[in-house]
Amino acid sequence: MSLHPTLDPQLTGNVGLYYCCYRLSLMGWNVMPTARNARGVDIIAYSRDASRFVGVQVKALSKRNPVPLGTSLDKVMGDFWIIVNKVATAPSAYIMLPSEVTERAHRGEKEGRVSYWLQPTDYEHETFKEAWERIGHGA
Repeated sequence: MSLHPTLDPQLTGNVGLYYCCYRLSLMGWNVMPTARNARGVDIIAYSRDASRFVGVQVKALSKRNPVPLGTSLDKVMGDFWIIVNKVATAPSAYIMLPSEVTERAHRGEKEGRVSYWLQPTDYEHETFKEAWERIGHGA
């Protein structure tokens, strides 16, 4: 069996979620994944003294792909968004604010259906790449 099998979307999401939990834990945060596929944030992290809480949405991708944002931008919530691409091979994380996600979102329309996407060129900025310090330390 290959060390990096082709992951289905649910496993890709799990890898991205737990990768983010791992990285945040190393920064001193207590992290709790929320119910999967529930509306809202994917991770609640709180500082050791419980004085600071952050809600994080995670978007995990198997490749360098656009991020699907759904049919409206009202699901863009939380304190931070972490986009992790190439999760099974060489994870790269991009830490963004929800306002930065909505500002850069592209609106697509196909056969009368509207969808929003974040293109790789819109999230792969040096400002966001591995910018875990934007979240800060939980210790």
